[in-house]
Amino acid sequence: MRSFLILNGPNLNLLGTRQPEIYGHTTLSDVEDMCRTHGEKIGVSVTCAQSNHEGALVDLIQDARGTHDGIILNAGAYTHTSIALMDAIKGCEAKVVELHLSNIHARESFRHKSYISPVAIGLICGFGAHGYILAMDALQTHLETGS
Repeated sequence: MRSFLILNGPNLNLLGTRQPEIYGHTTLSDVEDMCRTHGEKIGVSVTCAQSNHEGALVDLIQDARGTHDGIILNAGAYTHTSIALMDAIKGCEAKVVELHLSNIHARESFRHKSYISPVAIGLICGFGAHGYILAMDALQTHLETGS
């Protein structure tokens, strides 16, 4: 059975209450339950983690090596600032899909730059919580077909 790590970065613990007009009303717990349920449907083991701390996210990515086949990463604001996360992904054997709840390209210009995109197999953004399901399906397809 394949294994996916659903990894969420800073402030995503506040989903459902922080800026719901942008991020929606779905909580992080709802997202995690949704991912586990979908994982069961597609035959994937799902582990969920969240941290507000860059170093903890780096540790989780490094620990994924040899444990998880893929990572769905919503790095939050670290997407736009963290070379450390980019380097951790480069050193990790797992395939990574970058994910954002909002369409980062329709928002402030500083959100248009991603340090994750160059080392990810793809990007899902702008579909709210449903983006996690889309990312899981895309990752599963990529691992099955190589594309």
